[in-house]
Amino acid sequence: MGDAGEGLIDADARIQERRDEIEQARKESRARETRNPAVVQQIESLRLARAELGRQLEVTTHERRRAMLVEAVAEIDRRMAEAEAQLK
Repeated sequence: MGDAGEGLIDADARIQERRDEIEQARKESRARETRNPAVVQQIESLRLARAELGRQLEVTTHERRRAMLVEAVAEIDRRMAEAEAQLK
């Protein structure tokens, strides 16, 4: 009978560890949510814009248009770096 009791204690310990992990994840999530939501939204918008410009850059063959797209991607990268610095 002693072995069954040890198994229950081990299971309880694993359950408690999992509860602690979940609680820690919730705390980290709340910490992220306290960031400036406008800046977080701006970063996400810039990521989407960068992805779209990247797709356009892949298919564009006209050199002037490619140059414009490269400059636009560089500007987006600069703005993203600024916005991410605000979050830190």
